[in-house]
Amino acid sequence: MASSSGFFRQTDPGDDDSAQNPVLITDAAQSFQDQQRARIRKYTILMAFRIPALVLAAIAYGEWHNGWISLLIIGVSIPLPWIAVLVANDRPPRRSDEPRRYDHRAPTPPQIEPPDRHTIEG
Repeated sequence: MASSSGFFRQTDPGDDDSAQNPVLITDAAQSFQDQQRARIRKYTILMAFRIPALVLAAIAYGEWHNGWISLLIIGVSIPLPWIAVLVANDRPPRRSDEPRRYDHRAPTPPQIEPPDRHTIEG
């Protein structure tokens, strides 16, 4: 039986599970290839729901001869490509230690006062 202590897993001498399940000991970001693979998988899964929806609309029309049910099913499948693209292009959430670009500070006043402008009246 394996027990966990700190970053390293302690295993029994006869346990060969450590070679198959390495312990994550870093807080580095996921590699770009892994992120892209996950995004492609999400996109493919969401788009895979579109074809069965169209088949289901055809089956519903053939079964009940009601075009409204079929149009409702097709209407639900219309935004699926848009949703799939949004989900696939989403980046992983920011970590709390990641720097922000906008820091919400009030602007500092200018260090040099502008000179008073005197007007000449004629």
